[in-house]
Amino acid sequence: MAKMEVKTSLLDDMIGVGDMVLLEPLNEDSFINNLKKRFDHNEVYTYIGSVVISINPYSSLPIYTPEKVEEYRNRNFYELSPHIFALSDEAYRSLRDQDKDQCILITGESGAGKTEASKLVMSYVAAVCGKGAEVNQVKEQLLQSNPVLEAFGNAKTVRNDNSSRFGKYMDIEFDFKGDPLGGVISNYLLEKSRVVKQPRGERNFHIFYQILSGASEDFLCKLKLERDFSRYNYLGLDSAKVNGVDDAANFRTVRNAMQIVGFMDHETQSVFEVVAAVLKLGNIEFKPESRVNGLDESKIKDKNEVKEICELTGIDQSVLERAFSFRTVEAKQEKVSTTLNVAQAYYARDALAKNLYSRLFSWLVTRINESIKAQTKVRKKVMGVLDIYGFEIFENADNSFEQFIINYCNEKLQQIFIELTLKEEQEEYIREGIEWTHIEYFNNAIICDLIENNQTGILAMLDEECLRPGTVTDETFLEKLNQVCATHQHFESRMSKCSRFLNDTSLPHSCFRIQHYAGKVMYQVEGFVDKNNDLLYRDLSQAMWKASHPLIKALFPEGNPAKINLKRPPTAGSQFKASVATLMKNLQTKNPNYIRCIKPNDKKAAHIFNDALVCHQIRYLGLLENVRVRRAGYAFRQAYEPCLERYKMLCKQTWPHWRGPARDGVEVLFNELEIPEEEFSFGRSKIFIRNPRTLFKLEDLRKQRLEDLATLIEKIYRGWKCRTRFLLMKKSQIVIASWYRRYSQQKKYQKIKSSAVIVQSYIRGWKARRLLWELKHQKRCNEAATIIAAYWHGTQVRREYRKFFRANAGRKIYEFTLQRLMQKYFLEMKNKMPSLSPIDKNWPARPYLFLDSTHKELKRIFHLWRCKKYRDQFTDQQKLIYEEKLEASELFKDKKALYPASVGQPFQGAYLEISKNPKYKKLQDAVDEKIIIAEVVNKINRANGKATSRIFLLTKNNVLLADQKSGNIKSEVPLGDVTKVSMSSQNDGFFAVHLKEGSEAAGKGDFLLSSDHLIEMATKLYRTTLSQTKQKLNIEISDEFLVQFRQDKVCVKFIQGSQKNGNIPTCKRKNNRLLEVAVP
Repeated sequence: MAKMEVKTSLLDDMIGVGDMVLLEPLNEDSFINNLKKRFDHNEVYTYIGSVVISINPYSSLPIYTPEKVEEYRNRNFYELSPHIFALSDEAYRSLRDQDKDQCILITGESGAGKTEASKLVMSYVAAVCGKGAEVNQVKEQLLQSNPVLEAFGNAKTVRNDNSSRFGKYMDIEFDFKGDPLGGVISNYLLEKSRVVKQPRGERNFHIFYQILSGASEDFLCKLKLERDFSRYNYLGLDSAKVNGVDDAANFRTVRNAMQIVGFMDHETQSVFEVVAAVLKLGNIEFKPESRVNGLDESKIKDKNEVKEICELTGIDQSVLERAFSFRTVEAKQEKVSTTLNVAQAYYARDALAKNLYSRLFSWLVTRINESIKAQTKVRKKVMGVLDIYGFEIFENADNSFEQFIINYCNEKLQQIFIELTLKEEQEEYIREGIEWTHIEYFNNAIICDLIENNQTGILAMLDEECLRPGTVTDETFLEKLNQVCATHQHFESRMSKCSRFLNDTSLPHSCFRIQHYAGKVMYQVEGFVDKNNDLLYRDLSQAMWKASHPLIKALFPEGNPAKINLKRPPTAGSQFKASVATLMKNLQTKNPNYIRCIKPNDKKAAHIFNDALVCHQIRYLGLLENVRVRRAGYAFRQAYEPCLERYKMLCKQTWPHWRGPARDGVEVLFNELEIPEEEFSFGRSKIFIRNPRTLFKLEDLRKQRLEDLATLIEKIYRGWKCRTRFLLMKKSQIVIASWYRRYSQQKKYQKIKSSAVIVQSYIRGWKARRLLWELKHQKRCNEAATIIAAYWHGTQVRREYRKFFRANAGRKIYEFTLQRLMQKYFLEMKNKMPSLSPIDKNWPARPYLFLDSTHKELKRIFHLWRCKKYRDQFTDQQKLIYEEKLEASELFKDKKALYPASVGQPFQGAYLEISKNPKYKKLQDAVDEKIIIAEVVNKINRANGKATSRIFLLTKNNVLLADQKSGNIKSEVPLGDVTKVSMSSQNDGFFAVHLKEGSEAAGKGDFLLSSDHLIEMATKLYRTTLSQTKQKLNIEISDEFLVQFRQDKVCVKFIQGSQKNGNIPTCKRKNNRLLEVAVP
């Protein structure tokens, strides 16, 4: 049996340092080396106090099994090795037991494993919370919402094959017992520009490829799509296929997940129709056309794509074509319609595709929320899980508006992280009665203010620029920034008033740079204004609202002419700023738990650790600063009970058992070890240790003491083992000796006994051989005397009769001898002849071998002769009976179970004696032919299966059925109209008489009858039909056959079963097409 490893602390068997707070010395190199050492041993989780650092292993590790879930369930946070399950369990128990709302913040750059981390948190909570049909359904719906959102919101990027291109925050709601009731999902800033354009080496959203790969040909035909990716302009071809990703299987998973979450079939169909419409929008192309007034106008090259889109969405084709060619501008009571040139038409097409997909995604989130929201209105506990894009820094000034917004969100998260971490640390010190000292740290509020300030913030400047009249470009926006933000210490631009950046060649003129908490990021200003405006022409909105497709109509409520709002819609930046403010407000009401995700390499490969890449992420995640904040006061703290339990063996007074409060025991222990007082402090429930060196000293002393205790235990165990072995051997020796003595005596006795038996056998053998020799000698003497006497008598006879011998005397003697032997044989046979019964098989034995063939031939001749003699005794009537019996044997032997019982019964034929019974005089007068058989049978009613008594008459030419009471003839059938007789193979008397179709007698259908003399009736009917029609009547023996009742064919089925009526078969009508006969 394998030895089970039991850990009671993360300090046991530690690879590197499990908690960075204990790292000594603390610097960037030691931090990275510790992470690398743990990563090389597949230890992908490390703590910074209560913060979990998660490194993406890019491979499957056996650390997420149900056994691991049970191992971390209801365990102290520091009791086992660092793991995401430990943080999940701590958050869930705090929510369940202490009634504290929780939030789990998962951050890191793309490809660091944030999405997988959120799945692991949710799967752990689902595994440890309550069970039950309703609870399991809620858990399944919460878990299955992930595949749906991933399909529509994730894409393959150069950094990650399953990168989340939106931010997701899910509030999971629990009841007072800790069972999930439902959830609410919030989404942030879907990267909708990816719909129309993807960077090289990246894909569009997963759902497009999944539909084309996994949908059936029938389904694709309904969506007017083709399976070839190259047919669609919105799908990049350089990375359409991803290694290790099965789009077809993922499509089936998504459809199944949508069904589990609660999407109706028509809703699922509508969603995929919208996706197909987005895909086909990219195939619309425009060509320029000049008008009379000299203005350029755009026309659609191929209207087939537009036609198919309109068929999918239910939009009038002319309305959509006009929306792509004209733009209507409304101001108060005036409307101005202008044409769109080719560039503007392409912009309108892409804007429609982006808006259509973005609104579909928001509708999906809302629809999922409707399914998973809590149905009860009781007070709920909430656990929030935030999976949001990490800090993004692209090279070569590729950072645009999306990266600016993402990094702004991360700045806010870093701000709340520092504030809540310090707040949590301060609250613990106050709770434990430890003096709090102020901690110096970098406060990124100044960077957040640079971005979000309502007057001078970058977002405010961008909104102001978008809303002002006149020519608005990205360059005018940059000029405004250079005027307002020039003096800000975290803003850099070549065109600003600050002279120190005028000669900075690393900063292009069309860019500006912000010094974020994670480092400097250079933003390309091109596209900021357009992406912030996020304009969709009102003509396109109105065209979408006019669609007969209910989902598309619901996605564009502003297209309703009755609700026209001339106010400009809020910009993308202001919307996101409001969403982030709401998120921050929500997070500050909950107890935070942090998971910091790190990507070890850019190759998405296992077992590769890129020091420079990890160092960059450590810097912008502020992990070193986090450690310093945690270590500013006391590096390690632990409750008194586990501390005493772990180190009590270091002091004689506390070992092996301490009788008293745990705090007193820890005081005695630390005094005994002479640890300086400035190195520790006693809180109300915990011991606080200032320096990691003190903890490591305790661990070294504990390790040495454990070795000494192990040696002592080993010494005592060895002594006990040796004494036990000696006593066991002594006892065994006594048992073995006694058994051996017994065995030895048994062997000696058996040897003496065997020797005596052998001596006796030899003596008896000698005596037997002696007696045999004497008997043989006496026999030989007698034989010799007999032979001599025979020869002597022969010589005497030959001498006396020599004068009578002639030529060939030997042959004549031989023939005479044979003649005498044959005479003797025949005389003996005469006296031994068997009886004249043909069934007597006795015959005398053969006396001589040379008469073998004669003996057999004589036996055959005698049997034939006595059979002839037996037949000569029969009258003509008896011959007829035996012929019928022989015919019955050929028809029914080994086929019908009823046959053996009929062999011994003579065939009488006339069972009713109609001529003698005056009751049947009328019937006798009606029948002028000779009656072959007259018998009472049961006719089965075709309607209910019940039986009615009838008289069955068989004459030379007809089969008649008459009423038993009155004698009136009910049916008369010529033998030529009888085609077949059907019956079962079982022990019953049911049979069916099938009539020729179209005959007069077949008007009411076939007869289903039951008789006690079935074998006789069927045989006589067969012989009579053969005699009259010269054709053999077909006798069908089957447990299932068809009977014609008027116009319907009914199946008669025979089954075996015990009946209430004893041994009488019963017939029952099961339905219009089945009669069932139960045979005992």
